[in-house]
Amino acid sequence: MKVLLVDEVHENLAKKFEGLGWVCQEAYDWSREEVLERIHEYEGMIIRSKFKVTEDLIQRASNLKFIGRSGAGMENIDLLAAREHNIQCFNSPEGNRDAVGEHALGMLLQMFNHLSKADAEVREGIWNRPANRGNELGEKTVGILGYGFMGSSFAQKISGLSCEILAYDKFKSGFGNELIQEVNLEEFKERTEVLSIHTNLTPETRGMVNYHFLKSFKNPLYLVNTARGPIVPLDDLAGALKEGIVLGACLDVLETEGQSFEKMQSSPGLEELLKSDAVFFSPHVAGWTHESNYKMASVLAGKIIKAFS
Repeated sequence: MKVLLVDEVHENLAKKFEGLGWVCQEAYDWSREEVLERIHEYEGMIIRSKFKVTEDLIQRASNLKFIGRSGAGMENIDLLAAREHNIQCFNSPEGNRDAVGEHALGMLLQMFNHLSKADAEVREGIWNRPANRGNELGEKTVGILGYGFMGSSFAQKISGLSCEILAYDKFKSGFGNELIQEVNLEEFKERTEVLSIHTNLTPETRGMVNYHFLKSFKNPLYLVNTARGPIVPLDDLAGALKEGIVLGACLDVLETEGQSFEKMQSSPGLEELLKSDAVFFSPHVAGWTHESNYKMASVLAGKIIKAFS
């Protein structure tokens, strides 16, 4: 089995493949044209977020048996074209679920306890205790939108704070347990006070959490997005924040990110949000800890080996 590693992943993946006698070719510095020219030589392909697997590439991949995405989202793979050419696609959300859950909780605790502001003030010699009193997250009803690996991990992490936890997932049912209440969308909007987004990016979810969606909730919201940026239009979020529909937001992902998540571009909505003390940012690192980098590659290798060895 010859495998092309287009994006850099943890070295343990290649070690596992090579232990079976498979040949791994690193192509981290190849141009897209080089990949297109030589993809027919390979039976497997490993990517992360930088490389987009389009139909024209798949048509040239006459020997390709699998595509492995180290990570969760698979929006950069033409899954329909892959299926039509009998190419199996794998991902590894099990590997970074804990990282995402911890990061989402950390951002919420940062927001509710004014930790960024308090830290900055103390470093400037300002000791203002009254203005930095926090609010207890445990007093809120948390609504989880999307209850897959990431949503369930976040529920487990936040359950220790005694929050009331709701979850809504259009494509799943029967997942309610001692930690969370499974509810329909109407009840979800009626009761949620903290909204944490954990859905995949699909044509249906792109732009889903817009102004009208946010306004349809009964309570003013605190919002967390550690899923994908385009799910939340930034202009709409800025408008909802200005009107008090959203009280605060934690954004690890942005609508204006590049495809590979390596940079962000400006927009009117983002500029407004950057001015707000009620919005907290991180650079799309929720699922990318040192530990998850290893686990994502290991889980992915295990799935592929099980399917083909």
